[in-house]
Amino acid sequence: MSKIDLAVVMPVYNEEANIETVVKEWVGELSRLGISFELLAINDGSKDGTGAALQKLALRYPGQMIPVEKANAGHGLACRTGYTLAVKSGAAWTLQIDSDGQCDPRFFASFWSFLDEADAIFGLRKTRDDGFSRKLISVGCRLATSLLCGVDLKDANVPYRLMRTSALEEALGHIPKDFDMQNVAVTTALKRNPSIRWKYVPIHFRDRQGGTNSINFGRIASMGWNLLLNLHKIGS
Repeated sequence: MSKIDLAVVMPVYNEEANIETVVKEWVGELSRLGISFELLAINDGSKDGTGAALQKLALRYPGQMIPVEKANAGHGLACRTGYTLAVKSGAAWTLQIDSDGQCDPRFFASFWSFLDEADAIFGLRKTRDDGFSRKLISVGCRLATSLLCGVDLKDANVPYRLMRTSALEEALGHIPKDFDMQNVAVTTALKRNPSIRWKYVPIHFRDRQGGTNSINFGRIASMGWNLLLNLHKIGS
């Protein structure tokens, strides 16, 4: 297998309205920057036309767009599937983004400029269009996890993150595979590694580009409680 510069992990669930635009703009930007990449679209059991749309995009971008089908298990475990595949790909770097169009590729060149200076390059959502409830969840996540970890995790659940794949692989070794909030767990494991060099890139977080933005507060509360109960297992 030839080595690639970048594996892009993109969990996808019921994004038929967004996925073509999102893939097109990211493939365009990464190609413009001259980066060799694979975009791993982890279809988490979508119930709409997302799966068919991904297959069409794979034909349009052969070797660059890789659809991965899995049974529905939630965003966090879809991230874990993607992280594992990114490690297996041999890519030097792993980028995680969401599939709803909120992660604007115009900021990515700034992330890529820090490759020689950092192992973890995370976005900081300085401004965002996706509403107060989403912001509240992120703030609550930052406060709770930072308090328990004893270090400020900043935007702990940001879905716009570039990680050296070797650092990601080490972090995954400290995280239970069935942990719900894998993206927060990865942030925690990386933060607990004193050898990791960090950079933060201020970003604007767009509203989703189509479809319905729904929040299941009951499930979020349950995952948050599970995170707090099990955070001590991460990075130990």
